[in-house]
Amino acid sequence: MNGIVVSTFKNNMPPSEENLFEQAMGRYEAGADAAEILPDFLQITEAAPRQSAGWTCLAWLQLLCNQPDEALRSARFAVKLNPQDPQARINLSLALLETESKGVREHIQMVQQILTMAPQVTDDLKGALEDGLQRRPGWKSAEKVKNWLNF
Repeated sequence: MNGIVVSTFKNNMPPSEENLFEQAMGRYEAGADAAEILPDFLQITEAAPRQSAGWTCLAWLQLLCNQPDEALRSARFAVKLNPQDPQARINLSLALLETESKGVREHIQMVQQILTMAPQVTDDLKGALEDGLQRRPGWKSAEKVKNWLNF
């Protein structure tokens, strides 16, 4: 999970959900296991179902916890709410790969376009994929996406 998601969420949340989001993100960044934080993001998305950042984080955690079908639903919803969010598109690409579904290329190409127009997000996205590979060693789908994005 990255800084793009955090700033998007914080700018659009009531204080109580923002606090839960910040606490959950802080625990994640401190190295807490994804499975420990997953219930918090389920709660966050229930409390604020129209906030794409919560769904983006939930999808990421579901991917890390090897819940590809759930991640696919969450990632699709995140992209529907915010089609310009490159992390949401990466999560959707990963979930599509994990579920052996079609449509990955479209999302990878959109991320590439976003990176061309906003190269400042490259480090955050690269860092998120690196983090995912550390937390889930041998994650073939993440390796593919990393290579396709030339990270």
